[in-house]
Amino acid sequence: MAKTAPRPVRSSAEDDWTREKLEEVLSRKTAHLCIDMQRMFAEETDWRTPWMDRVLPVVESLVAHRPEATIFTRFLPPHDPDQVTGGWRRYFERWRNFTGSEMTPPGLVDLVPALERYVPPATVFDKPVYSPFYGERLDEILREREVQTLVVSGAETDVCVVAAVFDAVDRGYDVVLVKDAVCSSADETHDALITVYASRLRQQVTLATSRDVMAAWG
Repeated sequence: MAKTAPRPVRSSAEDDWTREKLEEVLSRKTAHLCIDMQRMFAEETDWRTPWMDRVLPVVESLVAHRPEATIFTRFLPPHDPDQVTGGWRRYFERWRNFTGSEMTPPGLVDLVPALERYVPPATVFDKPVYSPFYGERLDEILREREVQTLVVSGAETDVCVVAAVFDAVDRGYDVVLVKDAVCSSADETHDALITVYASRLRQQVTLATSRDVMAAWG
């Protein structure tokens, strides 16, 4: 039976390179993009993300570190499936109970209370799809603020977070993905994406812990 190849061990030189890169990208104008930490994913709903309870204290520590630099995104479903087309219509026909006309209670789209209290100075950016870069408005806001680096946290690693990361990379932002501040309801795809970032996108995406991010981001 074929043996699985041993997992490569990171060298101290690789660790030093990552640390230096983190310090470099966070020395530039930086914003914290906190993805979809909303009640509908935290509470007992069909969209609940169990890990959110675990990462919420970590996300809150990042927000508290630089609240004025934080942009919270919120995923806002349509009022009715007929307001969207194609795959999105099928999606919201399946999840009609999350549309605006049927969502109970309507406040499920709100940020979780632990984070909502940081607004202001943190700001909220609403989006109708997975990526917050849909349209041009978020990019315009970030350019107006002269942001070059995005610290990314939130939910879910393999849906809205990955959509945000790839769109940010395509627009030329350096991305710092906070490993202990992202969550998913699917362990396999979460782990797979962390591996992809580490092995295929090292020049554009830096993986770091919240502790290292806060130490480097003064």
